[in-house]
Amino acid sequence: MKMLITGGTGQLGRAFSELTNIADVQLFSFSSRELNVTDTQQIRTIFNQIRPDAVIHAGAFTAVDAAESQADAAFKVNVTGTRNIAAACLHYSSKLIYISTDYVFDGKSSHPYTEFDQPNPLNIYGRSKLEGEKIAARICPRLYIVRTSWLYGLGHNFIHTILKLAKEREFLTIVNDQIGSPTNSLDLAQGIMTLVHTWDYGTYHMSNKGQCTWHEFAREIVRLTGQSVDIRPISTAELALPAARPAYSVLRNYMLELAGGDYFRSWQEGLQDYIKK
Repeated sequence: MKMLITGGTGQLGRAFSELTNIADVQLFSFSSRELNVTDTQQIRTIFNQIRPDAVIHAGAFTAVDAAESQADAAFKVNVTGTRNIAAACLHYSSKLIYISTDYVFDGKSSHPYTEFDQPNPLNIYGRSKLEGEKIAARICPRLYIVRTSWLYGLGHNFIHTILKLAKEREFLTIVNDQIGSPTNSLDLAQGIMTLVHTWDYGTYHMSNKGQCTWHEFAREIVRLTGQSVDIRPISTAELALPAARPAYSVLRNYMLELAGGDYFRSWQEGLQDYIKK
């Protein structure tokens, strides 16, 4: 299988290169500079050269707060860019895996969100990703929409930030009123790789099991690494961020459960494994 990856230098894109059980897959990974998803001519050229069997569309405008003041840029990449990739997949009969987010939900649920719950994004980023889902579904019949949450992996992420600040400060203040499921990018990459070898198209939630606040997540990072910094809780309102966040965005991998294959481990196990490596 020839697999093309957009956003190849991101946390998920880089995770695919770490998988060890993909002997039957030839990876073609492109950064946003190497493959601009808003450039249809560049997309045509690359698709014609590779003729991929599957495309992992991980490239996106992901700056949640910046999107509030740069809505045109967010929609151009996340919607128009997705349309362009979906059209190329249709032309070359490629499977498309569109990476989406827990931010398509408003956080007002009292239970983990399944694939059958109604999206209602609170911010521009979430809206643009949801519209990307919709436009991909209108164009490409061989489509998997994969929503994930609180992703971390190689590169700059929340874990690295906490570890860096823990060495520099006596105490940290971390939000304690947002609840989600931290997800190891290697686990997500493996889940996607398993899914793409099937014909079971549709929408899937893929996150590590369990839930925590950002404050609890930070405390576990510090505990596992033997740091001694004090971590104090604060509210989201105290941060006064431009973009609203869902208070509760835990995802339930319900479609995987129905298929008898929810192979995702707990977020604690995923984090422990990441820190060991």
